[in-house]
Formats: sequence, structure tokens, C-alpha cells
Amino acid sequence: MNDPYAVLGVSSSASDEEIKKAYRELVKKYHPDNYANNPLADLAEAKMKEVNEAYDAIVKMRTQGGGYQSSGRTGYGGGYQQSGGYNQSGGSSYAHVRQLINQNNLAEAERILRSSQTNSAEWYYLMGMVSYRRGWLDDARQNFWTACSMDPNNMEYRQAMNSMNMNMNRGAYHNNNNDLCTLCTTLYCMNCLCDSCN
Repeated sequence: MNDPYAVLGVSSSASDEEIKKAYRELVKKYHPDNYANNPLADLAEAKMKEVNEAYDAIVKMRTQGGGYQSSGRTGYGGGYQQSGGYNQSGGSSYAHVRQLINQNNLAEAERILRSSQTNSAEWYYLMGMVSYRRGWLDDARQNFWTACSMDPNNMEYRQAMNSMNMNMNRGAYHNNNNDLCTLCTTLYCMNCLCDSCN
């Protein structure tokens, strides 16, 4: 792997917030939804994978207190270990869970969430996303509702709940991939909007 800081376009002395901001901008730029039916889709997917690996490597290094060392490994899959790398209140593990959900690695996302010692509003929201992606709509709705109850001012949680309610009220959630895509796109856009406000 290349120097992960160079991949994100930041210096190794950048703050966690600067790294997160650079990562989010690159995710917005290379997200596969932006390249649907585009000849550059494969290139964007490869770049997105590289960006995710770089961010994972930086978060892992910083949570474990180490510096960058090129291990020669390529590919995604083993970067995070449960051996104390996550802070107990969620923090970096929630960012990683979001990445796993975006990569449709729902089993690993759920495993990390279930191993968490605290269930915050973010925990319920992410568990709702895992349930939604699996098609467990009642569980997803319950988790979104709990997230909204715990943090009623969070627009991302409210949008997820509202989108879920709209689709369920229309009956569109029954085996209709177009509405599922619309909901996911809406949630992604709301996430981007919320991120840009921070």
C-alpha cells in the first residue's frame, strides 16, 4: 500500500478532523453511485478501495499509537482488529462500521456493533442500516425510531426514519429494488449534507 497519508492528500501531522474531512471529500468524489453506467466505474471503484484502505490504516495506526509502516499487504479485510483498537464509546469503530455497510460487509458491521459495550443513538442508527440492507424492515424501523428518540435533533437519523415510513406507507418496500435504491441514495445524500455542515 502507498503511504496512506499521501493517498488522502494530507500530511502525517494532520489532525484527526483534517483526515476525516479529506476522507469524506474523496468518498464523495469516488463513490460508486457517481459512476453508475460510466466507463470510469472500475477506476472509481479501485480508487474508492484505495481511499478506504488508507483511511483504515491511518485510524488503526492512531488508535494503536503507532506510526505508518508499509507492511506490503494489499487488499482490504484484515485492517481492523478488535484488540483494543476501538474506543469504548464508539468513535472510530462507528466510522469503520459505516465503511463496512457501504461495502455491504454486513456480517462484520453487525459483529463490531454487537461487541460494543454501549448502545448510543449512532449504534441504533447503524444497526438499523444493517437491518435495512438485509431486508429486515421491522428491525430497521425499530432501530431508526430508537436512534431518533435518543437524538431527536440528528437530521440523518430523522431522514432515515422518514424515508422508511414513506416507503412502508406506500407499500413500496415489498421487493422493489428501485425504491430501495432511492432510499439508499436519499440516505447517502443526507449523510453528505450533514457531513458538510460539520
